[in-house]
Amino acid sequence: MDLLQLVLLALIQGLTEFLPISSSAHLILPAQLLDLRDQGLAFDIAVHVGSLMAVIYYLRQDIHQLAIAWFRSICGGGASHESRLVWFLALGTVPVGLGGLLFGGLIESHLRSVGVIAATTIVYALLLAIADKYGAQRADISDLNYKNALLIGLAQMLALVPGTSRSGITMTAALALGFNRREAARYSFLLAIPVIALSGLYQGYQYFAEPDVVTAGSALLWQEIVIGFLVSGVMALTCIHFFLALVERIGMMPFVWYRLALGSVLFLFVANGNG
Repeated sequence: MDLLQLVLLALIQGLTEFLPISSSAHLILPAQLLDLRDQGLAFDIAVHVGSLMAVIYYLRQDIHQLAIAWFRSICGGGASHESRLVWFLALGTVPVGLGGLLFGGLIESHLRSVGVIAATTIVYALLLAIADKYGAQRADISDLNYKNALLIGLAQMLALVPGTSRSGITMTAALALGFNRREAARYSFLLAIPVIALSGLYQGYQYFAEPDVVTAGSALLWQEIVIGFLVSGVMALTCIHFFLALVERIGMMPFVWYRLALGSVLFLFVANGNG
């Protein structure tokens, strides 16, 4: 993989992982639209781990408080909002984990086409617009309960289909349930941590379960992995910071319009006999 493609894909991953525009779609599209060589599983793991490290670093204070509260609660110190939030995050992760195990093969085989990405890009853009416009936007994370956590988790399962956007669908669900934009985004980012971690572990298992792939690794491959990790992490950290700082002011409509434009271009691409 040449350096330009390497940096481009890592930037795309870092930029789109936490924006409501679908990182998986943007990582699939360069190879299909520009006829680029597939980046490979090892590189995918590296850029996802880079994004994971970025969100953990940015939310490190929240994570520290949640961990202390959770350990205190299981040691008999009593439940608190923070300890319950840990259970909410676990509950919200279960549907996508089960969905991946049950339907991952089907999705990989039949739902990674440009036509599917175009359709999901547009459909979920419209749902995001409706949720952003008509959601009450009064609740914050302290108002979260098991029912809402499960509903957001079920919505997250839809992101297994490329083009949906994990962050986009969880923010859409949270907005529809009455959460304000910043809190919807913050909860989406917290929910990303176990999902990305589990996905990375699964991809890592797939990678190391194929010894021929591992032993074929060269010095250049490891350079690609390190560069992808660093570029994705820095871009993701920058993206999270500015998104949380600006989301209340700019709202979700810029991302809705982007998705509608992208989906329309992709449908034209498919209409011309591609994808």
